[in-house]
Amino acid sequence: MIDVTDRHCRYFHRQLAPTARLYTEMVTTGALLYGQASRHLDFDPAEHPVALQLGGSDPYDLARAARLGAQWGYDEINLNCGCPSDRVQQGAFGACLMAEPLKVADCVRAMQDATSLPVTVKHRLGLDHEESYDFVRDFVGILYEAGCRVFIVHARNAILRGLSPRENRQIPPLRPQYAHRLKADFPDAVIVLNGGLADVASCLHWLEQLDGVMLGRAAWHHPDVLSQLHQALEPHSPLPAREEILETLLPYLARHHAQGVPMPILVRGLLGWHAGTKGARKWRRMLSDPAILNRLGPQAVRHAWRALQPGLMARAGGLASSAGQSRM
Repeated sequence: MIDVTDRHCRYFHRQLAPTARLYTEMVTTGALLYGQASRHLDFDPAEHPVALQLGGSDPYDLARAARLGAQWGYDEINLNCGCPSDRVQQGAFGACLMAEPLKVADCVRAMQDATSLPVTVKHRLGLDHEESYDFVRDFVGILYEAGCRVFIVHARNAILRGLSPRENRQIPPLRPQYAHRLKADFPDAVIVLNGGLADVASCLHWLEQLDGVMLGRAAWHHPDVLSQLHQALEPHSPLPAREEILETLLPYLARHHAQGVPMPILVRGLLGWHAGTKGARKWRRMLSDPAILNRLGPQAVRHAWRALQPGLMARAGGLASSAGQSRM
């Protein structure tokens, strides 16, 4: 989720999911240790609980990066062992680390020694065409012995050669039953399912069997799935009206725009907010138009919102009807 779940996207997602745990985009140890750490680590207090997701393979560097995450006030340190991109592989981290579980265990121990925060791991089921359950069970088992207790399982293999990152999210078959088997083999571990979860029904299904679900691209392309899931899980904790969420976002956008953050970066997390409505294409087009963004700044969001009011009213009626049916 590099260049996706940045701090501005997470602030928006927090408005839709008040109690969800948010994760940063993957941040490499090199970027933190040899670049401008604040650029990658600063976040708004409203984002809590929020986890820092690290990319790296050197225990010493990961320990230093984890210590920085603790100093910045993060709630969890997560090690990415699931990204299959060529660039990440060249850095010898991400999914290719699954071939070296003992090395990952050393990394986990080093981070645990550096901070009292929970150290968690996000991983795939296997590499290339190794589809044996034994592979992921042994990987998790070694990390469990190292003290890790939270595993975010992207329930696909990672194909390290021949597939793009996008194809790696689509072509390797989903095997969520392996996550279920992991829960049976490690009952006191927290097993969170990731991959292929695109709607509330599938999330609720797996939440009956596992400890959590993680939404990635689905939350990016259809952010309303976060609010719908919140309402399904916490019906006695209603969300603010969409107009109220807008009014919360506008001062945030204005503050960061005044600090020099370009409008395209500030609004890219909002582009999918109205997916499924009659005016969704117009919304995306207006918030992607440099002329509108340059002329109106943060008020471009209100301008686009007003342009969609008939579609939003129609959609609100449809959602109310659907929710009424679900309670019966």
